Amino acid sequence: MRWLISNLSTFLLALILALAVWISAVTAANPDEVRAPIKVPLEIIGQDPALIVTSALPANIEVTLRAPRSVWEQLTVQEKPVRAIVDLSNLSSGEHQIDIRVQISVRPTQIVLTDPTSIIVTLERLASLTLPIDLSLQGEPAIGFQAGTPRLDAQTVVVSGPESLLNKAERARVLVNFGGARESIDQAIPIKILDGQNATLNGLTITPENVVVQIPVSQQGGFRDVAVKVVVNGQVSAGYRLENISVFPPIITVFASNPELVRALPGVIETQPLNLQDAKEDISTRLALNLPTDITIVGSQTVEVKVDVSPIQTSVTLSNQPVEVVGLPPGWNAVVAPQTVDVIVSGPLPLLDALTPQDVIIKVDVSKLQAGTYQLTPLVNVLIEKIVIESILPSAIEVTLYPPGAPIPTP
Repeated sequence: MRWLISNLSTFLLALILALAVWISAVTAANPDEVRAPIKVPLEIIGQDPALIVTSALPANIEVTLRAPRSVWEQLTVQEKPVRAIVDLSNLSSGEHQIDIRVQISVRPTQIVLTDPTSIIVTLERLASLTLPIDLSLQGEPAIGFQAGTPRLDAQTVVVSGPESLLNKAERARVLVNFGGARESIDQAIPIKILDGQNATLNGLTITPENVVVQIPVSQQGGFRDVAVKVVVNGQVSAGYRLENISVFPPIITVFASNPELVRALPGVIETQPLNLQDAKEDISTRLALNLPTDITIVGSQTVEVKVDVSPIQTSVTLSNQPVEVVGLPPGWNAVVAPQTVDVIVSGPLPLLDALTPQDVIIKVDVSKLQAGTYQLTPLVNVLIEKIVIESILPSAIEVTLYPPGAPIPTP
């Protein structure tokens, strides 16, 4: 016993050394690491249902942690290993500075830095208000049409939100623009909450968000909508095609003091003839309409007509076009095989009809080549615009270059 007591200090020193060696070994095998900050979503708890947060809160905070490598492996695989909590329990309306509480599900970990560490939260009492819905109509129906009495599927709206914002609410408005309407309106329109200066208030909950507005629109007696038909004479020039004829307005309103006259119309009104004979370009003009007796047009007495005319696109093959060698040094010779190629070109038919073999030049450039045999892609130059090279047959030319004095084999 006396021996044990006399050697106790030695035993304690040995234990401390062994513990230090063990800690050093564990640390070396599983070192602590500080990694890039983690973005943690901010969670609000304990909020009084009668209060609403009106201040802007960050969606996330950044948390920097120190943890062993094995702990980091667990943190990276868990769905929510770190939580950032703001507790609003027992808080009344007003402005409050609240510390952010960070919770970590895996240990051991050490919080190195939290940014921010606290936030300012403004709470306001939640209030609600019932307002009548005002219908504002903008515009007028098309000429010859009249609007009936509007109907709404709801007459009031419940608005809720922060008390200070709700105190500015003056009216609930639904705006319907039915300018030029020719048929009844039946659609859901969003409700806007306005203040005393008719500015829209945002941040409020509106129930319902939309209201269905129904406005009957009918045509008055003696008026009728009819389509416009463009009458054409002649044909466009050879090699050109007629792509489109458009008329504006496509529908016009006519009127007669005797409603039976407009009811007897076939549903279309023809224009004065449009002459397309030998046309080679687009046409834009205004034409009068052929109206039966005692029937008049409501509005402009002419319509705008646009005609799209374009050349017919096609292709042709130019056969046996000679190949020209360019860039050949003085005294050198070149043997080309084959000496001619076929070229397929496309473009407007009138231009292709006027195209001659002299308008297409085929070249091979040997300016940077030494003596030898090469497979070269010919270069094609067309002297007429809007002509496109589609293909060259063959696509490569064999060119053999001979320096001065070299014998040239007989083909």
